Amino acid sequence: MNDDKAMTLDELEPGGQGLPGSDPDTVRAASDLEAVFDIPVSVSAVLGKARLQVSQLLRIGRGAVVELDRKVGEAIDIYVNNRLVARGEVVVVEDRLGVTMTEIIKGDRR
Repeated sequence: MNDDKAMTLDELEPGGQGLPGSDPDTVRAASDLEAVFDIPVSVSAVLGKARLQVSQLLRIGRGAVVELDRKVGEAIDIYVNNRLVARGEVVVVEDRLGVTMTEIIKGDRR
């Protein structure tokens, strides 16, 4: 697919026919992807990382603070199936934490 023909999430819904006025190639591409819509993937949002010795880990108790390698307000990493795909920010939706993507990571495929 060309970069100038980006698809929206509405166009990628199972059985979706695209948005009004969308070109036939986009509709065909969405229907071609229909087979993968039900495949589960693992999504992880990593707030930060820390390295500890086993002895330090064993001394950690309830209420202990583990310092991470990120600063407050710094973007978090978003992984899909252990592959970095985006960076984002933590948000609160009602009483739950969520993540909003602010940057998509375009990397070479391995």
